[in-house]
Amino acid sequence: MDHPPDSPAGLYRTVRLIRRFEERAIELVHSGHIVGGIHPYIGQEAIAAGVCAALRQDDIITSTHRGHGHVLAKGADPARMMAELAGRSTGLNQGRGGSMHAADFSLGIFGANAIVGANGPITVGAAWAARRQGRDAVAVSFFGDGAVSQGVLLESMNLAALWRVPVLFVCENNGYATTLTVADAVAGTITGRGEAFGIPAVTVDGMDPRTVLDAAGEAVNRARAGGGPTLIECLTYRFDAHHTWEHKARVRYREDQEVALGRSRDPVELAGSRLSEVDRERIDAELEQLLDEAVEFAVGSPAPDPAGAQDHLYASGLRGRSGGGW
Repeated sequence: MDHPPDSPAGLYRTVRLIRRFEERAIELVHSGHIVGGIHPYIGQEAIAAGVCAALRQDDIITSTHRGHGHVLAKGADPARMMAELAGRSTGLNQGRGGSMHAADFSLGIFGANAIVGANGPITVGAAWAARRQGRDAVAVSFFGDGAVSQGVLLESMNLAALWRVPVLFVCENNGYATTLTVADAVAGTITGRGEAFGIPAVTVDGMDPRTVLDAAGEAVNRARAGGGPTLIECLTYRFDAHHTWEHKARVRYREDQEVALGRSRDPVELAGSRLSEVDRERIDAELEQLLDEAVEFAVGSPAPDPAGAQDHLYASGLRGRSGGGW
């Protein structure tokens, strides 16, 4: 059953899809089908759901190393996304992007990026190009609190403000840059970064998809009308590890009491409480079938052919010479 993404059922479906996708992906990490691990988005689902519900298909997003939620919320096929994580040829990017570099240009997903803060200039450039082409597309740069002191992101904010580029800078403040707290890493405030460039900046509850949607919708409308960029700081909490490597290493940097408090407001439960039990169970069942099929598709798909390793190096189609050297 189709639900508008900005409806209560649509928001619940998106946060639930992301949650169960991540849980199933973690299972594939532990079974060895996803090599190298992932950065789970569990706990932060409301941000991706709320922001992307405010966007059109031709709008643009860029993402981070913790980007599965953004890609799914923008409409990517969960089966092809799971295959991408597993490094299979049927993945969104033929298994070449993996967990941290998934993209689908047909949906305006201009790629996740493993370099902290590096998607800022990509987003601003894409939005500026769209405006120069006469399109009213809006672009969103998702980034974590660890990115707010990266020079390239601040330069992007400066340019976006100067040229009134239609961009949303969305900071997912989960309190930690890996294991380093915001208090130990960020001087001043995160919203103050935007305010320094004359960019309207707000802090919102990043655990409630409806609250995020309201803030994002206002910023999108403003950007589309020519009002320029907005910075939205979404206060959230990462329920799981920074990276699944922690499941074995047992790194301890958060007290149990803090984790329990952070988990006390679950985006899935918040969104689910706005639906009838019947509707919620129907959506849950639909998603379980969808993800069963996604896992089956990913695990059953072939690995890329090594003979094509040098394909897609250049947009022109140029291939490197094989057999030693260029």
